[in-house]
Amino acid sequence: MGHIRGGLAHVNVTSSVIFAGMSGAAVADAGGLGASTIKAMRAKGYGERVSIGVTAASSIIGPIIPPSMAIIVYAIASSQSIERLFAAGIVPGFLMALSLMVMIYLFSERLKCPDEKKASRKAIWVAFVRALPSLMAPVIILGGIFSGIFSPTESAAIACSYAIILSIIYKDFSYASFKASVMSSVVTSVQVLLIVASANLFAWILTSKEVPQTVSQVILSTTENYLLILLALNLLLLLVGLFMETVAAINLLVPIILPILTIGFGMDPIQLGIIVVLNLIIGTLTPPFGTVLFVLSSVSNTPVEKVTKYTATFLPPLLLVLLLVNIFPALTLWLPEFFFGK
Repeated sequence: MGHIRGGLAHVNVTSSVIFAGMSGAAVADAGGLGASTIKAMRAKGYGERVSIGVTAASSIIGPIIPPSMAIIVYAIASSQSIERLFAAGIVPGFLMALSLMVMIYLFSERLKCPDEKKASRKAIWVAFVRALPSLMAPVIILGGIFSGIFSPTESAAIACSYAIILSIIYKDFSYASFKASVMSSVVTSVQVLLIVASANLFAWILTSKEVPQTVSQVILSTTENYLLILLALNLLLLLVGLFMETVAAINLLVPIILPILTIGFGMDPIQLGIIVVLNLIIGTLTPPFGTVLFVLSSVSNTPVEKVTKYTATFLPPLLLVLLLVNIFPALTLWLPEFFFGK
């Protein structure tokens, strides 16, 4: 992509798509890829707005393209199929990547994106062969899940085993790094499980007190216009995303909004899941508690205020995809129905 104006910015987005097939978290994408991609773009003469803004915007593709921690949490909270929700996130995820790349291409001159010489076929082939073992990780994970060979939980264990084997082959394995990875995973898992456990208790209280039914009746008595309800839902989720962590927000809100949209208006719970996750993930790019902003501020040594300003430039394409997902259910429901039937 080097010969295309803004080529390294396109590479940044593409890398996020590939990394999304392994990480499933925006913060992991921003922290794992951010340091290297921002450094590379700075070295090639890209401005801070493009280097940091594209890295931030593309990082939220991670929780949409499977596997995704946020989607798994929604599946548990709503008693829906993880596999179907994973399949539902693929098209919106690729649309997010495509919309960002179109914006970069159209505004490359205004953004002062440099271009380079076109790589030779030999160079492309050598790079592909060298990267192929690592690129197989998302293929193994997603291929195994959608083919039914193993479950999402089993895919995680297989992916970890594959990563360990690769690190040994690449002579990059050490006991210290392995121990650090295990401890990091344990801490993250405990944090998420505590939130889920607390939220499930809260959801039980809401259900026992018939709060979802009461809220549903109040809303339906106010308006029965589906579009107005949908607009209100998105505004609520975007607002909550400004102040609350994604996993906690999903567990607290889903028991209330799920009956309203699915029973009251007939929305497919799979489509609702992608709408919920996409709204809340966009919230990680917005102040005051945008976790991605703080991570990129750290890895790029840039004040959070500037990171926020740079990121805002690339929010319109993401909001456009959010609008399309709301208007056209087929964007989220086609692949689940293709793989698993109606």
